[in-house]
Amino acid sequence: MTLFLGLVFGAIGTVYLALAKKEHDVMYLLCGFALIVYPYFIDNAVLIIVIGVAIAAIPIGRAKGWF
Repeated sequence: MTLFLGLVFGAIGTVYLALAKKEHDVMYLLCGFALIVYPYFIDNAVLIIVIGVAIAAIPIGRAKGWF
């Protein structure tokens, strides 16, 4: 299960890295890198989901003006 979640959030991180290159935005770069790397260090599936959703929401919330 954790392998699948790592692949899912790694794919989202790859999309964020592509957006970082396209838009020259450091926030996408940092969040994309974090989404690719963090599943290697966490074994709990629930924590992977919670942390992944939180990291993935940072650029979205920033774009919508939430913070």
